[in-house]
Parts: sequence; structure tokens; C-alpha cells
Amino acid sequence: MNPDLERLQPYPFEKLNALKAQVTAPDHLPHIALSIGEPKHEPPAFVLQSLSDNLSRVVNYPSTKGLPELRETIAQWLTRRFKLTPGSVDAERQVLPVNGTREALFAFAQAVIDRNKQPLVVSPNPFYQIYEGAAFLAGADPYFLNCDVDSGYLPDFDSVPADVWQRCQLLFLCSPGNPTGTVIDTATLQKLIALADEHDFIIASDECYSELYFDEDQPPVGLLQACAELGRDDYRRCVVFHSLSKRSNLPGLRSGFVAGDGEVLEKFLLYRTYHGCAMPVTNQLASIAAWNDEAHVKANRDAYRAKFDAVLNILEGVLEVERPDASFYLWAKTGNMSDVDFAQQLFAEQNITVLPGRYIAREANGTNPGENHVRMALVATVEECVAAAERIKQFMAQR
Repeated sequence: MNPDLERLQPYPFEKLNALKAQVTAPDHLPHIALSIGEPKHEPPAFVLQSLSDNLSRVVNYPSTKGLPELRETIAQWLTRRFKLTPGSVDAERQVLPVNGTREALFAFAQAVIDRNKQPLVVSPNPFYQIYEGAAFLAGADPYFLNCDVDSGYLPDFDSVPADVWQRCQLLFLCSPGNPTGTVIDTATLQKLIALADEHDFIIASDECYSELYFDEDQPPVGLLQACAELGRDDYRRCVVFHSLSKRSNLPGLRSGFVAGDGEVLEKFLLYRTYHGCAMPVTNQLASIAAWNDEAHVKANRDAYRAKFDAVLNILEGVLEVERPDASFYLWAKTGNMSDVDFAQQLFAEQNITVLPGRYIAREANGTNPGENHVRMALVATVEECVAAAERIKQFMAQR
């Protein structure tokens, strides 16, 4: 067996299930899950119709590279959304459809890491656990950048020693962040691009929450956008990951894309040709319909905005928590209780599931930045989210 498999920790939800198994939730209260970031809003009807209309395409083998019309649709969406130079995204060389970004983020590390050079993968902390697993299975060591209250819940890139950047082969970014919802600004992205040039590493920017924001006039900036503002239309050393899961409430479609540096993506395509991960043609055609429509995405943001307004109004003065820059998470402090005790007792008393922050973070520089925080995903209906907030308020009042 691959010895690097022994380096993997149990997935956060395995730890959560074990924690919940130690107690019994009250039967008289319906369970409300705020732990998993699985959108519960209705998927667009026209996308479901496209799936239905094209079911006969299951007779076709899909190509790993994807349909030309899907790649062109994605290139046009990127150009519109991030104000890129028209024609700068080459659909032939710089776009790859993928079966969800979870698969792609993991596979990308396997393709780009040279395990013979003591590689480091630099990652935010807390983080999406795929970043760590991808590093381990690629033969690299993770180097974690704590995102805590002192840093505004953003990685402190200025604190990274030069020798770490020198060994870095891959920098994972997550903006808007999971779980903090913070957005990395243009100046910081451009500083990182300069570091990537200096030390010859690749930036992989996970932007899966980029379409869930609150201010319609200020959508989160993206890595390719920061490149474009520097006049770097080749997007050298920069790759972005996007998905329809959160944007369009289609987590089961497993549809996303990778875009950016054409030379990097040429090698990634070679890897994927052997990896056996082509998206079904039926799903590709439905994805075209989704990427071409913004009305349902705006309605999605409106629904999340209403939930955040209602929930934060109830939790004001109850928990130390603020509206994030973007995403659908609340990253709440647990006060005098540990995050593990908070999550377990909340389940035992109120039948609400939240995720302890330490489960999605690691100890670095003597501290685990996830401790004494819980992640709440406001993915349920507004009625359920309001009911959960009221129960949390009651839970805290009993403390």
C-alpha cells in the first residue's frame, strides 16, 4: 500500500459522527444540519430540463478535454465575470471541465508536484481538507498559514520565511474562504503572483464560493482578474477552480472547471487522460445552460442574504460572530466553551449539528486556529435557519 495513506487524518465528518455518537439528541426537536456545506436551494429548472432532454447522450464516451462549446462558454463566463481582456482566455488551451473541484484540486497536486525536491504545499489554516490530503499523496509536506482573528482571518503571507517559499511548489488559496468567508484583495493576489515568479511555484486558487456575496456592486476579485490587471494575459503560474455546486445549487452534478496557465493545463490534461475522469456529455450540456444564466445565481444570493439577515439578527449579543465577506458560512466563536464541547452539547440539547473548528484546522506555530470556533453552513431553508438560531440563543441563555 502507498505509505502516504497513513498520513491522512479521518475526514472532519467522520470525527463529527464519532462525537455525536457519544450523546443522544432530543426526539421532540427536528434535526437541523448546519455542518455540511451542501446547498439545499432548488436547482435551476432549466438545467434539470437540459439533463432530461439529453439523457440519450449517455451512449457517447465523453472526452477528457470536454466539449468545445462548454469550454468556450466557460471562457466567456470568466471574461465577463472577472473583467478579463476579451479573447485572453483560450478555450482550447486554458480551460478544462472537471467532475467537481474536489476531484480536480486533489488531482492537480498529483500532476504538478515533483516529489524528488522536498516539496512544500502552502495552505491556509483552517482549510478544505482536500488540500492536505492532496499534498500528502503527492509526496509533499503541508505548510499551514494560520487564519485567526489577529490576521483578519486571512493568511499572513508576509510571515512566511524565504526558505519556505523556496521549497513551495504549490500554493493553495481559498477566496472567499472556507470556513471564514474572507476575501483576498487584489494587491495581495498580485504580491503572491510576484512571489510565484521569484520562487517558481504554482498558485491554485479555489474560488468555489466566488458567486455567493452580499454586495451586488462588489463581487469578490479572482486570481485571473489580478493577473489581467497586471497585463499578464497568459496567466502564467496561476490556475483557478470554479464549480456549479454552490453557484447554481448543483452539488450532485459534479461539474466545475480549471482555468489559467495553458502550459500547466497541458500537463494536467495529460494526467487526466490517464486518470479517467471525463465529465458525462449529458452533464456538460447541462453545465453550458447553467454557466450561461445569471438570473438564478442572483436569486440564490438574495436567498442567502435573507438568511444571514435573519440569523444574525437573532444571534446578535448571543455569539461572537459577524457576517462574512462572502460564502454561506458563519465562523462563530464559542466563548468559554471549547468548540468540541459546544458542538456536542448543542446536538445533545437542541438537535443541531455544527462543525467544530479544530476538525478543519491543524496545529501550527503552537496553536490550532480552528479551536473555540464552529462552522455553521446556512444551507437549510430560511425557516430552519431561523429555528436553529432561536435554539442556539436558548442554548446559550442556559449557560
